[in-house]
Amino acid sequence: MARVVVEVMPKAEILDPQGQAIAGALPRLGFAGISDVRQGKRFELEVDGSVDDSQLEKIAEALLANTVIEDWTVRRVEA
Repeated sequence: MARVVVEVMPKAEILDPQGQAIAGALPRLGFAGISDVRQGKRFELEVDGSVDDSQLEKIAEALLANTVIEDWTVRRVEA
């Protein structure tokens, strides 16, 4: 078994209202020096040896990310 992490983030040109809300709240909570926040999603998948990188990319593109407005990365990590 292997652990795979798929990270999905809004494309740079896409407005991120959740990130903006977080960035606006930070100074009110006493945190200074942060000028921008982008909020994304992280998926962790446990896969067996039969799942190759090509299949993982198809899963990310077809199911986990909206490729019109989001970029994604897939990486295998130590369990």
